Amino acid sequence: MSSPATEPLLRELHASLALRKRPEDIAGLIQDLYAAQGTDLDTATGTALAKAAEHSLRNVWHGYTSMREDFARPVGAQRQLARAAVLFADVPALPDSAGDDPARIEAVIRRAGESIGRAYGQIDFGMDRLDRAERTAAGVGDISKRQYNKRFRLLRRMEGKLARILHEQRRREVTMTGKGALAHALPYDVFAADPDTAAFIAYVTARGYMRSVFTNGKQRQVYDEIAEALLRRLRAYPERTCWYAVAHVHPTAEVLAEVSDENLTRLLVRWNGFLRQVADQLEDAWNRHPLERNTMIVRRGDDSSTWNQAAQAWNAARAHWFALLTELGQEKILDRICPGKVPRLMAADVAYWHRMSGGGLHPDTSVWAELPLPWEVLRGQEQCPRSLVEAVCARHRVDPVAGAWTAPRPVAEAVAFRRTPELVHGVPVADPLMAGALRSAGIFSGKGKNAAAKEWL
Repeated sequence: MSSPATEPLLRELHASLALRKRPEDIAGLIQDLYAAQGTDLDTATGTALAKAAEHSLRNVWHGYTSMREDFARPVGAQRQLARAAVLFADVPALPDSAGDDPARIEAVIRRAGESIGRAYGQIDFGMDRLDRAERTAAGVGDISKRQYNKRFRLLRRMEGKLARILHEQRRREVTMTGKGALAHALPYDVFAADPDTAAFIAYVTARGYMRSVFTNGKQRQVYDEIAEALLRRLRAYPERTCWYAVAHVHPTAEVLAEVSDENLTRLLVRWNGFLRQVADQLEDAWNRHPLERNTMIVRRGDDSSTWNQAAQAWNAARAHWFALLTELGQEKILDRICPGKVPRLMAADVAYWHRMSGGGLHPDTSVWAELPLPWEVLRGQEQCPRSLVEAVCARHRVDPVAGAWTAPRPVAEAVAFRRTPELVHGVPVADPLMAGALRSAGIFSGKGKNAAAKEWL
C-alpha cells in the first residue's frame, strides 16, 4: 500500500499509463519509489534500473525530448460551451474540464434545445427549424427569427463537435490499447495496491507505448531485461503481487495461473467487447476504401493511420483473448470461432526496401488474405473454425501455433535494453534538438519541403 512518501510517486506512475513517457524516465521514477520506501533492491534489479535511468531526461545534459509525451487528444468543446452560456439563459458557465466530457456536453445541448423547442438530434437546418407559429406554440415566440436561427445553428454545430470528440476519444483509446493493452483502464487503487506490481506495469506499458521505427526488420520488443528484473521481484513475493493487475498488460500463462477464474472471466468479457468495437472500426475503414488484401501495401486513398491503429489494437486484444480462453480451459471455442490476425498496411517504399534486401511479403499476409474478414466472423456471417485456419496456414507453410494463429503468443525472451531513440517520422536522430529542427523543416515527412526547409538545408 502507498504511504505519504510513496503516494505522489505512485500517482505519477499511474498517470503515466495514459501518457507516452520514455521508459528511461519511468525507470527513474521507479528508483525514486523504491528509495522512498527504503527498499534495499537486489543487485540485479538495482543494476537493471540504473542502466535505464542513466538516460532519463533528468540525467542527460539537455533534459529534453522532441517527441510528444502524450497521445493526441481531441480538441474539446470549451469555446462552444462558453458561447452557449452567453446565448442561453438556462446554461450556466462551466469549467474548462466540461469541454472534454461528452456527457456534460450532451446535457448542455439537450437543456439548451428544450429552451427553443428543439429536440436532440434535430440537425437539419431546412426541415427541423420551427416557423413563427411553431415557435409561439412552443413558448419561444418572443425570440426573433434571427436569434432563434443563431441558437439553432450553435446547437447543430455542438452536436457535430460532440460526435467528433467521441470519435477521437475512441480512436485514442484504440491506439493506447493496441500498444499498452488495458493499462490505461486500471483504477489507481488496483494499480497501487503493491509497489512492485505498479513498477512492473508502468515500465512495461512505457515500453509498449514506444513509437515504431522506419525499418525493414522487426520492431523493438517490449519485454526487455529491465522488465524481466521487475518481474523477478513479483515472482519473489507472489503473495503480495496483484496478479490481476499484471494480467491487464502481461497475459502469460505464468501470470494468468495466479488470477482467479472470476477475474479471468471479467477480463475475457472486457476483451470480447473490445474485439467487437475494434472490428467495427476495421469494417468502417474497409468499407470507405477496400485495401489491396493480397499485399497490404498502401495505395492512394487508403487511411493507413486509422487501419494500422485498429489492426494493432485487434491483434493485442486477440492475443489477450486467446490467452484467457486457454487459461480458463475454453480452447474448444476456437474450434468454432477462430478469427485471424490483421496485418498492418505497409508503405510502398518499405515494401520496396524489403524486396531489395532479399525479403518479401510476410507469410502471414497470405494467410490473412484467404481467411474470412474478422468482423464477418464475429457477426456470424462467415465461418472461421480453427480447422480452416490450420488448413490455410499449412498451405502457406506457416506454423499456426508458433505464429499465434490458433494459440496464444509464445512467451517472449527478454531482450537487451536499448535507449529510446529520438524519431522524426520514424527515422532515428541522435540529438533531440536536431530532431526538433528536422521535424519543423518537414524532413522525412514524405511531403514537399517548404521554403524554411530548403533554406535550412
